Amino acid sequence: MRILLTLSYDGTDFCGYQIQPNGRTVEETLENALYTLTGEKIKTYASGRTDSGVHAVCQKVHFDTQSSIPPENFAPALNAILPSDVKVSKSKRVSKNFNARFSAKKKTYRYSLMIGDYEEPTVSRYKTLIKTEPNLSLMKECAKLIEGEHDFKAFMASGSSVQDTVRTVHSIKVVKKGRFIDVYVSGNGFLYNMVRIIVGAMLAVADGKATIKEIEDMLNRMERPIKVKTMPAKGLTLYSVIY
Repeated sequence: MRILLTLSYDGTDFCGYQIQPNGRTVEETLENALYTLTGEKIKTYASGRTDSGVHAVCQKVHFDTQSSIPPENFAPALNAILPSDVKVSKSKRVSKNFNARFSAKKKTYRYSLMIGDYEEPTVSRYKTLIKTEPNLSLMKECAKLIEGEHDFKAFMASGSSVQDTVRTVHSIKVVKKGRFIDVYVSGNGFLYNMVRIIVGAMLAVADGKATIKEIEDMLNRMERPIKVKTMPAKGLTLYSVIY
């Protein structure tokens, strides 16, 4: 049978989701727990491979098993084995043609910022500090420009082997509460570091370091100006996956 898990994890001490030659990963941690639980060497398939330091509250993972464990019992059984920084919130049976990655229709990432001179200790693992309050109107204006179907080659970090760089960003929402700002980016798929660069572009415009025209040029000429930075990994969380 095929099982779908919903995972949450703190990515701080992981070298990303995907198994690496050297380094602790979410995938290896989960597959080791499944082996302990079932005695099977199970291969898992995630909705996406989050990078080193990136978190998730709704990572989706499917796998096949011959185990007689009821589908809904995988969550509590795995949680008894898994470490404190990765847990399963839900487990259920899905059809054999379901794929956690390719069946996904929309993914949403949240990028979290904190404004001020110091990092709040209780949330600093999950938010990126910015020293001055950005112009929210300019952030939102930049967001509207980025929404839609574009070639996002300029919003992809080097090192990716992806050839097709056209993606659709369904929406970008900016929510401010006190000294905290959350940017929610929803789309049909994302390139390497794409969300972190989108937020970097929005902040560059909001802080007067770049213009809306320069961001438009990023989309048209597919070149990134040096003033648009890739934001740190710790502010990024895989927020939801819709099927």
